[in-house]
Amino acid sequence: MPEDRDWEVYKAPPTRTPVLEKDTSLSNPVHLFQAAFSYVLDRPITFVREWIERQQAKNKFYYYHQQFRRVPDLSECMEGDYLCFFEAEAQWRRDRMVDQEIVAIVRERFGACQQREGPNQFQNCAKEMEQLVQVTKAYQDKYGELGAHGNARTCLMKQKHRMMEERKAQENADQ
Repeated sequence: MPEDRDWEVYKAPPTRTPVLEKDTSLSNPVHLFQAAFSYVLDRPITFVREWIERQQAKNKFYYYHQQFRRVPDLSECMEGDYLCFFEAEAQWRRDRMVDQEIVAIVRERFGACQQREGPNQFQNCAKEMEQLVQVTKAYQDKYGELGAHGNARTCLMKQKHRMMEERKAQENADQ
């Protein structure tokens, strides 16, 4: 790098910044509006919001960690106990949503394995594929053919019919 600098190309910055001269003795109306807005609206609202946030910080509510107690199954409800029927139905719906999420997570893991392994997916993702087959079969056995408006009662009846068919098949196999 040369020692001599070309002072025409790299000029030094000015030593003094020029001061703007005021043309009028009145202040700028924009500054007055900004100050009025700050004192009248912004500061009180900010104070109230910060106070509310301090109060909420003391009592944190974690809505995503809500835990429901397990309620009796529909088969354990007494006849005419409509509250028990309602709770069992709500429990069944929560269990169904949990099972749907389990199937979705296993399916996502299998898709990630396929994406990661590429052409070797059939040999390297066999464990994930087997797990996906088991989970989807269990979900289909429990909730399959119930439709969009399935409920705990129809699911219980489906389970009862499946158990009766398995018992008949076992009796026929024993004979």
